[in-house]
Amino acid sequence: MVETINLAHLPPELALYVAMYTDVENATFLKEQLLAGNAEFEYAFIDASLIISTKHVLAAAFRACYDYLNDRLKSRNVHSETVFSLSPNNNIGEAFRRFGVNEATKNLLVLKVATNAEITLDSVSSHLSASIKGQESTFDDATFRKVSDIDRIKKIYKLASATPKGQSSTTVNGDSGADGSSAFDETKQLEIQILGLMALRGAT
Repeated sequence: MVETINLAHLPPELALYVAMYTDVENATFLKEQLLAGNAEFEYAFIDASLIISTKHVLAAAFRACYDYLNDRLKSRNVHSETVFSLSPNNNIGEAFRRFGVNEATKNLLVLKVATNAEITLDSVSSHLSASIKGQESTFDDATFRKVSDIDRIKKIYKLASATPKGQSSTTVNGDSGADGSSAFDETKQLEIQILGLMALRGAT
């Protein structure tokens, strides 16, 4: 279920291929390929539990692609830069430890940027299908609501609860309030704060 995404304000040939997996069984193997510098595994492998929405990760991908086009990468390639762009600070190693795939990763987000003509939807789909042992899932906000670790996300970005005084927050799955009205969507407010922090870090 690899999706093709063309980010606004970027060249159309610089397509982004995105896939989501749950119940991943070989995260350790994937991390080992990255550490070994295996060119076949040049992807942004991201622990999906630390992503709050599609906009959250696409903002990071846009920043990485923009810096790639302007020769401003601070890390090895556009894929590692995508992971780094998620960070609220300029510590690259910390960004990889927090957001990158690790031995405990069960929910995995994978991004691949078409930096050359050989990278296509078919080539990415085929390689991921053969390389990742996990359940394919849909790349959408509903999936992130199921897998996001809100408490860890708040801790990393140093955010308190986004719920206004006198108003109860939703659960992660977005249930409405007891009176049937739409409850305050905490994840949306957290998303706004996170995007602001990422933008501030990217501007420094």
